[in-house]
Amino acid sequence: MDPSASTARTIVSSEPGSFAWGVLTHRHPAIIEQVGEAHPYPPDIRRRLDALREHITGTVQPLPDGSAGKSRWDRWGSEMYGQRWLDVPFLWAESYFYHLLLDAVGYFGSGPWRGIDPFTRKRAELGDPALDTELSAAAGTGDRPSREHLIALLHAALWGNRADLGFRLSGSPATDHEASGRILDDRSTQVADYLETHSTGTLCLIADNAGRELIPDLFLIDHLLGLHSDLTIDLHLKPRPYYVSDATTADLLATLERLAGIAGTARTTAVRLDSALRTGRLRVRAHEFYCAPLSFHHLPGDLRADLAGADAVILKGDLNYRRLVGDCHRPAATSFTALTQYFPTRVIALRTLKCEVAAGIDPGIVTELEATEPDWRVSGSHGVVQMSAAPAG
Repeated sequence: MDPSASTARTIVSSEPGSFAWGVLTHRHPAIIEQVGEAHPYPPDIRRRLDALREHITGTVQPLPDGSAGKSRWDRWGSEMYGQRWLDVPFLWAESYFYHLLLDAVGYFGSGPWRGIDPFTRKRAELGDPALDTELSAAAGTGDRPSREHLIALLHAALWGNRADLGFRLSGSPATDHEASGRILDDRSTQVADYLETHSTGTLCLIADNAGRELIPDLFLIDHLLGLHSDLTIDLHLKPRPYYVSDATTADLLATLERLAGIAGTARTTAVRLDSALRTGRLRVRAHEFYCAPLSFHHLPGDLRADLAGADAVILKGDLNYRRLVGDCHRPAATSFTALTQYFPTRVIALRTLKCEVAAGIDPGIVTELEATEPDWRVSGSHGVVQMSAAPAG
């Protein structure tokens, strides 16, 4: 059990106007509509999408016998069945929705739509001609001193998290990934100190979104590999499409191909990362747990051991953050270190705030934001760069 659950109330979606309520009542139907338009699905799949649209307005029902993942989902959530979607834990409801959506479009089946990613817009981002100009303009940033360059890469990875297609469906005004934002808890200098002095062993980066967000993640990885010749980096991706724009191995390969087609820094970065994949300095991981409706308090033994063997884990994005600290209502000033002391190794969080969960924010800043920006937790206008202490022992 998530230890935070004993002292904090788990987020559900039953409060009208709350962020979680908006996701279940507005964002999920919009995603079903978007998915239906993404591919020329046949009538039987379209009927299943219509049925899913009806399902999510009522009570949670179990997967039919023989469905992919049924035994796991029955184990994870049998007590959810028969309850209103709005009344079960928000994290569980979101994850189950995406599993049902993949099931509806035949992703798990034996037919011609097996394994076809329904979330096509994340790939469309890579086709944007503006990327060539943006990445060419960014080429000169490597001329700054190493420390400044590393901090700039950390911030690029942080604010790249705004490029979240699922978040854009919420209609939030703060979706311009190029706009400057405010870092509410900024440990960038400490993180840079740690990453610069680390010279051997393994780092992990648990990625979030594909498309525009994955690009600065890859530039950060390339820089760290260049800093330390003995370093290995494990890039943790989703094992299948998830939360609209979450990155999979297929998305990684598409991104590297896109970067290789842009002359200059982008191409040389892609070439180095391709080599790092081939030599094992950059390793891809895609554990099933990353599509489970559980927090990181429930890490399975093999994944826990992998993460514990790393010197640090760089954790990207909103969903991963919710899973790290617990998807609960709690004061935003709650200690990040206290909430993450269970994690098997040092964790570095790069996160744009796009949901109600917050931690490690100075009480004075919280008071200011509550008075001036009531939606500060969910607007995407603010971020954090946080680092935990290494676990004892």
